[in-house]
Amino acid sequence: MNVFINKNGRLRDIWWVAVFFIVLASLTIPFILLSQHYKWEITTAHQALIVLGTSWICQRMRRKPFTELTGSIDSAGAKHFLKGILAGAAIMLAPALFLYAGGWASWQVQSVDAQSLCSITGLVVCVAVTEEFLFRGFLFQRLIASIGSWGAQLIIGGYFLLTHLNNPGMTGSIKVFASLNIFLASIMFGLAFIRTNSLSMPVALHFMANWVQGTLLGFGVSGNEQTSFLKPIFNEAPQWLTGGFFGLEASVPGLICVVVAIVFLYKWKPAG
Repeated sequence: MNVFINKNGRLRDIWWVAVFFIVLASLTIPFILLSQHYKWEITTAHQALIVLGTSWICQRMRRKPFTELTGSIDSAGAKHFLKGILAGAAIMLAPALFLYAGGWASWQVQSVDAQSLCSITGLVVCVAVTEEFLFRGFLFQRLIASIGSWGAQLIIGGYFLLTHLNNPGMTGSIKVFASLNIFLASIMFGLAFIRTNSLSMPVALHFMANWVQGTLLGFGVSGNEQTSFLKPIFNEAPQWLTGGFFGLEASVPGLICVVVAIVFLYKWKPAG
């Protein structure tokens, strides 16, 4: 048996993982060098372009259409996107309402101008696109084809967690809850892809969860503070209940909501 080539005469899926990282490095390193030379910042938009470009190049090398990676762009994809938006909002609104009902948190309204709103929303979109194409795109799909869905889930979940470990606020007990939540969130996003065979739902789910958590409710998003409509006021609530500076994704109520979403996605059988 040839360890590199399959029975159809094509490179085995597991080796495409290595190809992806080689192409990613070949695009990223020149960006870094140029940014250092001309003293400009590599933004989340640049990161999204690099990941999308890497994914497109790898699909061209495989002689496969880009839609094999993204899923079909049609009414079904639009429905999955809308469901992802609704689910992402619910996952963050539910623990926030729980904190409010228990008297552990309240909110102050803040003024947000249109320019700031557009800027932060664009940032959240770029983060969702970058992370979903990186973690649920080419790599994830080649791993599924090579070692199966749950093997791919565990590897990508670990990789997803690894890239978030040094985020602001990752200290003490918060680090434990945040790490568990981030790993399970990766499983949730992965299930959203597996159930729909499309990136529409995981991108929408990821985007809306971050936007509601940060831009609407004013919590940190994986430890990153941003402009928001509301400012949370914690009434002597423990950090394990609120997530502290890191955000709701490091709280026990947030963790419960992610687990509920995973169970639902695991049992969900989309029509068609």
